[in-house]
Amino acid sequence: MNSETSGETPVDVLSPVRFDTKIAVLLRDDLETWQRLNVTSFLVSGLGPTIPEVIGDLYEDADGTAYLPMFRQPVLVFEGTKEVLKAAHARALARALPRAVFTSDLFSTGNDRDNRAAVRAVGTGELDLVGLAVYGPRNGVDKVVKGARMHP
Repeated sequence: MNSETSGETPVDVLSPVRFDTKIAVLLRDDLETWQRLNVTSFLVSGLGPTIPEVIGDLYEDADGTAYLPMFRQPVLVFEGTKEVLKAAHARALARALPRAVFTSDLFSTGNDRDNRAAVRAVGTGELDLVGLAVYGPRNGVDKVVKGARMHP
C-alpha cells in the first residue's frame, strides 16, 4: 500500500508520516483501569471491518512468521467527564463521523446480542456513555474531542 492509496499525506519515504485522518477513543474519566482497557478494545474493534482503509498490511518477522495486520495509524486515547463525552457524541453525530459507543449497561451483559439490545433500549440522548470511538478527518475528530484531555 502506498501513500496515494492509504490516506497518508504523500511525502518521501524518509519524512515522518502524517495522516489526513485520526482515530480517537474518548473514555469517561471515572472508569476503573480494567474498564478503560475493556472499553477501548471493544470500541476500536468495529473500525477495521467497517472502514477497511484503517487497516495496514500483514506483519512478518525476519523468520517469515506472519502476524495479523493492525491499524495503519495511531489510536489516540482521551478522557473526559460524562458531560464532555455527551457533547463529543453529539458532535460526532452532527458531523456524521463513523463512531462506536460503549454504555455503562454493557458492563452487565456478556455477549454481543445482549450488548446490542442494551444500546437499542435507550434513546440517543439518554445513553449513559462511558466510551466513544470516532474516525474521520483530523480536524473533524479534533473538534469532536474538544474539551477532552489526552489519557495519562
